[in-house]
Amino acid sequence: MSLIDISGNLLYVAFIAYLVATLFFGGSIKQSNATGQNTDKWGKLAIAITIIGFLSQLGYFITRWIHTGHAPVSNMFEFTTAFGMFIVAAFILIYFIYRMTALGLVALPVALLIIAYAAMFPNEVSPLVPSLQSHWLTIHVITAALGQSILAISAVAGLIYLLKVVDVTKPTKERFWLETVMFCLVVVVGFVIATSTFNAMDYESKYSYVDKEGTERQITYNMPPIFGMNEFKAIEEHGMSPIVEMPSLINAKKLTTVVWSLLVGSILYLLIRLIARRRISAIFQPFVKRVNLQLVDEIGYRSVLIGFPVFTLGALIFAMIWAQIAWSRFWGWDPKEVWALITWLFYAAFLHLRLSKGWEGKKSAWLALIGFGIILFNLIAVNLILAGLHSYASN
Repeated sequence: MSLIDISGNLLYVAFIAYLVATLFFGGSIKQSNATGQNTDKWGKLAIAITIIGFLSQLGYFITRWIHTGHAPVSNMFEFTTAFGMFIVAAFILIYFIYRMTALGLVALPVALLIIAYAAMFPNEVSPLVPSLQSHWLTIHVITAALGQSILAISAVAGLIYLLKVVDVTKPTKERFWLETVMFCLVVVVGFVIATSTFNAMDYESKYSYVDKEGTERQITYNMPPIFGMNEFKAIEEHGMSPIVEMPSLINAKKLTTVVWSLLVGSILYLLIRLIARRRISAIFQPFVKRVNLQLVDEIGYRSVLIGFPVFTLGALIFAMIWAQIAWSRFWGWDPKEVWALITWLFYAAFLHLRLSKGWEGKKSAWLALIGFGIILFNLIAVNLILAGLHSYASN
């Protein structure tokens, strides 16, 4: 068995371990004390299984690195699996500081969704393009992903806080936005379902184009195409024709994937609502009723305090050094660079409002969720839809 096969099997073991650990965390909550902290054997078993899963995924990361000869963070599959692994690592660290079982019930499903999302992208090993052949790429991407994963824990704590304090029995704006967060999580599941279904069907729609310069190009859709490119004249096609034409700034193929994910996710959300006969946020509320709100708020705040400087190093400072080496400029207003700056400015504002304006508790929790939403928008929408120098990441 080759190293790449071993690597894939280790990732699969990690996914199963996280899934099993989530179930044990759910059972453990019933035995938690009044502060929501772990006191029973089920919680200890859950964290043990989580550690086994993390070590397995770390083994995947190392064996793939040895096989490829470079850090496995150079495409969407590799970066996203690394992101999920770092989220689990951040959770394990914070768990041993605060011993809060409820964190695992939210953090592990988030990591599972991110790893499942990564599995929808090609996982083949391919040579690095020249701009990626730098040790600064490894330093920049790993540090940025680590910072984002620590910031993600603040969103996990924020979601737990809001699930406990928001009254989902009354029609308020808070109830609407909390349910919107749960809907977005279901849409990620919809992406996995849609992509897996069409992959199982071996669906393809192929097109050959001639652009304005007379160069022939090809595009292959793995889902029924909704969007096409209006700057190109199709000279050959096989399969369903696109319904709407888009400018070349938009990646029509990836936008099609996003829309299909929204459609399938919306259907799945409605089915859950019909079967459960209540909002998804109401389904999860009983699991967080014993948590200590002050402790959850502290976890969210400290996660930002730690994650913000790490993200600053990885996504801005180290990124600028790599940009200078790869493209001979420190900054170029590429979509990924712009959204990294937006993310940094948001969390800087978060800390300002927290320290100088006293935005604690519910306000801080909402800010943490918004911040993670910005991170996910950068990971999903910017990578998949907008074209730029970081377009390699959509492969």
